[in-house]
Amino acid sequence: MTIFETLESEVRSYCRSWPVMFDRASGSRMWDVNGKEYLDFFAGAGALNYGHNHPDLRAPLLEYLSSDRVVHSLDMNTIAKAEFLERFNEVILKPRELNYKVQFPGPTGTNAVESALKLVRKITGRESIISFTNAFHGMTLGSLSVTGNSMKRGGAGIPLVHATPMPYDNYLDGVVPDFIWFERLLEDSGSGLNDPAGVIVETVQGEGGINVARWEWLRGLSDLCKRHNLLLIVDDVQMGCGRTGPFFSFEAAGIVPDIVCLSKSISGYGLPMALTLLKPELDVWEPGEHNGTFRGQNPSFVTAAAALNFWTDNRLEKSVLRKGELIEQALNDVVDPIPGVSTRGRGLIRGVAFERPELAGAVCREAFERGLLLETSGPEGEVVKLMPPLVIDDDDLAEGLTIAAQSIEAVAARELAATTSGARR
Repeated sequence: MTIFETLESEVRSYCRSWPVMFDRASGSRMWDVNGKEYLDFFAGAGALNYGHNHPDLRAPLLEYLSSDRVVHSLDMNTIAKAEFLERFNEVILKPRELNYKVQFPGPTGTNAVESALKLVRKITGRESIISFTNAFHGMTLGSLSVTGNSMKRGGAGIPLVHATPMPYDNYLDGVVPDFIWFERLLEDSGSGLNDPAGVIVETVQGEGGINVARWEWLRGLSDLCKRHNLLLIVDDVQMGCGRTGPFFSFEAAGIVPDIVCLSKSISGYGLPMALTLLKPELDVWEPGEHNGTFRGQNPSFVTAAAALNFWTDNRLEKSVLRKGELIEQALNDVVDPIPGVSTRGRGLIRGVAFERPELAGAVCREAFERGLLLETSGPEGEVVKLMPPLVIDDDDLAEGLTIAAQSIEAVAARELAATTSGARR
């Protein structure tokens, strides 16, 4: 038995899908201790949008660490934090005419979500939050209460209350007008719906199965929130920082959420960091009312400031959209002849959905044997999720797509052979 099997908790998961010991990583590739190379279409679950060890981020980080600069500072003022805030304001907020205060809630996405939920409740004096079917917002109790996955919710061990799910876009296959149920409950004093404090939504549900909300659906949700005095939270933890093309995933919808949650790739280097962005009039926190020991990770501020250099113009956004179209075409070419398989996604978050969930897992295993890291998503693990680094070059992208296509075709061929053999018996 390995030290991991002997000592580490049974809760570990990704290492079961990829049972090797990884040693090195650079760009879009990882190597195990035996020197085998893998293309990474997982990207740290979205924490590595700029790939592994990008030299433009590594250099300022090493310089900072080698100069005995402040590493840990809670919410004390430091040069690294000031430089990040100034850069974030100049590169991200001002060009988009977004007027947000920046809160550092702690090191992870669920910290950002928890702070957002606490804040809307504090502002409104109400307890209930509206979430959506198949949502995923984190693994702490507040975030789990607005998460849809029954297995993850079950891990809480207590009732998860003060949250009400509504149908996400196309959850009812387009046969019901958008928000007709939601708005009827809000307007009917006999509906039994607790008066909500706010609404939390992902523009693309990553863990929920690469479910993509239409722009008009997001605009309709924003308008509904304004009509009913509900605060709108966009969870951009995985889809922000350019995953769908623009820096924020909601930009193309033309909406301005009241609160935005960012994490994962905001540090740019895979270092822990999270932001909760809130409109200035919502900044009603008392000092220390929401805090955390590791909300002042200065190495993260350093790499986050450097990563914003990717966003001084629209070249990366255009590149992500172009590469996303390449992936869409390549996937459609391979799945069109295969019954029960479809594609979905936006930008560089793409999925291949199988009517039989076990086939998605089989594709990921096949891809791993061929040197490509893929994971599944969706409530039954029915979607193969492709999430390469945003900066992946065209050759690596083409190689990964070839392996993905070969893996899908191999699984489909085996399934056809098994079905044919069974019919002959």
